[in-house]
Amino acid sequence: MAALKDPTFTVGFDLDMTLIDSRPGIRATWIALSEQTGTYVDADLVVTRLGPPLTDELAHWFPAERIPAMADLYREMYPTYGIEPTLPMPGVHETMAAVHAAGGRAIVVTAKYEPNAKLHLKHLGIDADAVIGDLWAESKGEALREYGASVYVGDHVGDVRGARTAEALSVGVPTGPCDAAELLAAGADTVLADLTEFPAWLESYVERA
Repeated sequence: MAALKDPTFTVGFDLDMTLIDSRPGIRATWIALSEQTGTYVDADLVVTRLGPPLTDELAHWFPAERIPAMADLYREMYPTYGIEPTLPMPGVHETMAAVHAAGGRAIVVTAKYEPNAKLHLKHLGIDADAVIGDLWAESKGEALREYGASVYVGDHVGDVRGARTAEALSVGVPTGPCDAAELLAAGADTVLADLTEFPAWLESYVERA
């Protein structure tokens, strides 16, 4: 992964449904988890509400006392079932290249288990400068502040809350469970159709800055 010594700015990105379409891999992992544990899980429903932490989703299917063990098992199974089927979102490579070409640093701040997030980026050749996992909503703001991010891009209202916590510009992409109206209502500063619009937006942002 790239590492810029003195980036002029830092852009943070969410991972699932922002940089990658992880629905096929997540669905496959949940099906495998259901088969292994004998617990019914509607995997098709699960992939319609990606964003919050794994433990939140597990709570829909398992009793509270089993959630820690099921989280460990899911994360252990994920590299086998979740990485290969996952696809890059349109425009992701051009987006990362645009940040670097402008002298910036691109970091990924995600609720996903960090080792698995890194496997996704390596598998898909997504050139991020840092990956910070296991953070959701306002807690994402802590990492964004630590890295000095001035922009955070995400598909969920939780990502807007993270950007707001860090006092970073919130850029929404309605490519996940939240539509443009929801992102704007949550406080997003701007909403793009998807990442294919990001390089042009970044160019205008840098000019204004």
